[in-house]
Amino acid sequence: MSDKSQELFARAEKVIPGGVNSPVRAFGSVGRTPLFINRAKGAYIWDADGQRYTDYICSWGPLILGHAFEPVVEAVVKAAEKGTSYGLPTEAEAEMAELVCSLVPGVEMVRMVSSGTEAVLSALRLARGFTGRELIVKFEGCYHGHADSMLVKAGSGLATAGRPDSAGVTKAAAASTLTCAYNDAEGLRKIFELHGDGIAAVIVEPVGANMGVVLPEEGFLLTLRDITKRYGALLIFDEVITGFRLGIHCAAGFYGVTADLSVFGKIIGGGLPVGAYGGRRGVMERVAPLGPVYQAGTLSGNPIAMAAGLATLKTLKSRPDIYTRLEKLGAYFRKSAANIFDKAGVPASVQGLSSLGTVFFAKGEIKNYDKAKTCDTKRFARYFNGLLERGIMTAPSQFEAMFLSAAHTESDIEYMLGCIKEIAARKGF
Repeated sequence: MSDKSQELFARAEKVIPGGVNSPVRAFGSVGRTPLFINRAKGAYIWDADGQRYTDYICSWGPLILGHAFEPVVEAVVKAAEKGTSYGLPTEAEAEMAELVCSLVPGVEMVRMVSSGTEAVLSALRLARGFTGRELIVKFEGCYHGHADSMLVKAGSGLATAGRPDSAGVTKAAAASTLTCAYNDAEGLRKIFELHGDGIAAVIVEPVGANMGVVLPEEGFLLTLRDITKRYGALLIFDEVITGFRLGIHCAAGFYGVTADLSVFGKIIGGGLPVGAYGGRRGVMERVAPLGPVYQAGTLSGNPIAMAAGLATLKTLKSRPDIYTRLEKLGAYFRKSAANIFDKAGVPASVQGLSSLGTVFFAKGEIKNYDKAKTCDTKRFARYFNGLLERGIMTAPSQFEAMFLSAAHTESDIEYMLGCIKEIAARKGF
């Protein structure tokens, strides 16, 4: 364990709740205190004591090109030299909006914000304002930021309104959200049969990535599209994680299903704080100052974040080989890791898509949140710590994703697989 990290954590605990600024960073579920990071480059990070790790967190997804990617750094420096924030429009904002609209099916207008959570709550408000309805349907295990109405768990039945899943969330806020199991198309149909005329929108992660990586079953997303159209509700894709990670045309292009609204973050900011929501023109024109749905933000469209995001998206657009290589690396890792666990007699399901992946320590495929919750989290903690001891940083939670970047090499993957083989063969694993 890093001595300096221990010191920094003790210092942080005195002035930051839990010593961290986002709960998963506390490393509590894997039985240790967090590492404090000093610097990063490419596929690697260094902790406060100078220990190097191969990084498969990648800032939870934004760094698809790797840490400190030179064109991004250069763009950030150049933008910062001109000024860090203006509170007034810039050309970069228009360029970013044009680029996103040109790449994502169904997106004709975009509004920039400063985080994924902000983008989600803005999209939900817009859906309610556009439809004149109040209810939102979300899926269990899908995370859409910490907006009050999204922090809910399911009630005792399909038609039961959500209950608060966090202190401080009012019953009234939770009551406007209905929940359904991910991949349960029939359950969604029943919800609409009961509440269809009051549902403003269905929001979904096209690929579940916050209960671990859970893929949509064939036809699931198309069913969501059909049901929402039939009842006059909007379909919202939360592409904060999948946006520009599955491909340059996002999940909408990957699966051939067009949402009414899409929510973005992470990659479009190139590692800087950012968020965005966009969709068809007729819906987006209801946003102020054109329409009655109010949303504003002092740092929305921040010039430095726009510069980093543009440098990232332009690189991805001009280099389709990056996605081809990441898909190949990801598929090789998933197949090889699954074989290792199978030969070692360890119950595990290695799931993922493109550069996203999760090792679930459970029997059989994980298709929804209830199944994900059956995972052996103690075994996962042993897996995580075994990798960390060998210089590999993965997400410190069974229910998070592993991210590959263009900076990872075949040698990095082979080394990780070798470590997994050692860990899986240990007595008591």
